[in-house]
Amino acid sequence: MKIDRSAGILLHPTSLPGKFGIGDLGPNAYNFVDFLKSSGQTLWQVFPLGPTGYGDSPYQCFSAFAGNPLLISPEILHKEGLLDHHDIEHAPHFNPHQIDFGKVINYKYGLLKIAFDKFKNQNKKIEDECAEFCNANKFWLDDYALFMAAKQFHNGVQWTQWEESIAFRKGNAVREWTKKLKHEIDFQIFIQYVFDKQWQDLKKYANNSGIKIIGDLPIFIAYDSADLWANKELFTVNEDGSLEFVAGVPPDYFSATGQLWGNPLYRWKVMEKDNFLWWQKRISKLMETADIIRIDHFRGFDAYWQIPGNAETAINGKWIKAPGEKFFTILKEKFGELPIIAEDLGVITDSVIELRDKFNFPGIKILQFGFGNDGDKRFLPHNHIPNCVVHTGSHDNETTHGFFESEKHKHSGIYQWAQNYLNFYNDDIVLELIKTAYASVANIVVIPMQDILNLSNEARMNFPGKLGGNWTWRFSWDQVSYDLASTYKDFTVMYERPPLKKKYTEDIEVSEE
Repeated sequence: MKIDRSAGILLHPTSLPGKFGIGDLGPNAYNFVDFLKSSGQTLWQVFPLGPTGYGDSPYQCFSAFAGNPLLISPEILHKEGLLDHHDIEHAPHFNPHQIDFGKVINYKYGLLKIAFDKFKNQNKKIEDECAEFCNANKFWLDDYALFMAAKQFHNGVQWTQWEESIAFRKGNAVREWTKKLKHEIDFQIFIQYVFDKQWQDLKKYANNSGIKIIGDLPIFIAYDSADLWANKELFTVNEDGSLEFVAGVPPDYFSATGQLWGNPLYRWKVMEKDNFLWWQKRISKLMETADIIRIDHFRGFDAYWQIPGNAETAINGKWIKAPGEKFFTILKEKFGELPIIAEDLGVITDSVIELRDKFNFPGIKILQFGFGNDGDKRFLPHNHIPNCVVHTGSHDNETTHGFFESEKHKHSGIYQWAQNYLNFYNDDIVLELIKTAYASVANIVVIPMQDILNLSNEARMNFPGKLGGNWTWRFSWDQVSYDLASTYKDFTVMYERPPLKKKYTEDIEVSEE
């Protein structure tokens, strides 16, 4: 993927301000695009936008295709006549900096049901738009809507605990349950239509403002998802629904037992038979949603750690080769040059690097990982290459402010090492690190909003391995200083993100004698 020098910000829409308990696709999202533009930014990176399941993680969604209903803006629904003023006037009090998912889900689904009732009596234009959306997305939408309706009918339990006929799609069960749950299915379809419309309008506004969206593709799907329920033959599940094999990573420096993720793996040989059609559809849908795709755990396309489904840890797994080269070749034939960023963090082998470089995918550099005598020096700016993406930190790490504070308290020497490397001994080392990222030869630099605002670890997004309390952070506009946009605009000019249009040579008239 070829992209000019550019800069952007990592911020998931749930982290936007607003009075409805969670960031959404309404006015504050447009305000954020305006902030990006005034800051000289040309990229907005988000997490996966799907409907979150276990642990409220955007990396564990009920669908690889659907949108998150919690991101739907009540204010836009009101503007379009699907909510009355009194429906949204007296929102409950929500913590402006932390999402209470349980409270938010109850409140926002209440609003969505009111909007759905109005929609059923709405004008023909909206009905026609919804019908057009349904036709264009039928390949995933019908299964997803039935899955969510059946889950609601069974009080939210995992699909393996449903009535057997629909859990395993036996006989005429799909047709019978589609009739039985028609109202709830129509509600789920309505939600997806509204999400898609609001997101596409926002994306168009961003693109018209010169800003591209970097979306996110988790390599694996969730076990409790419409994807697996409707396509069991494509995933490593047994006939009784139990998991034959699951995903994870082997033991390493960070964990003596490895990481047991529990996601089903792909039956790649089955998928190869139709040229990875399910994947082609997934990529096609994501390319409608985003301009650039970040593939999480890219190394899984080269080889993946296969763990028995009944294992209690990730120790007893083995590496299995994946058909990455054939896979990306087929995608390239289908879609042309692939706008993909490869998340190539962790233990990376030569074959992973070869796969990444064969298709010219930029990898990722995390500056935090490079500091200290034991740091990974590949991530330091003097080892960067143009075709890469540099971040100060990621959503799984401490904020940069929190990282340096932690290292100071641990007396690890890493903070002093970073000072010496940066040749910076004043207080605002976070800003200095951001400037260093901007000055790098890396074509793309994306800074988490928490670091833009210089926030401590109370703003951390995710603690891997910690149950609950993740993905809840939100910012407020009063944290954005009046001169912040101009500061970053200056950075983009100084470090040529995007490149300045200069004329380095002049035409000199030379006479011949």
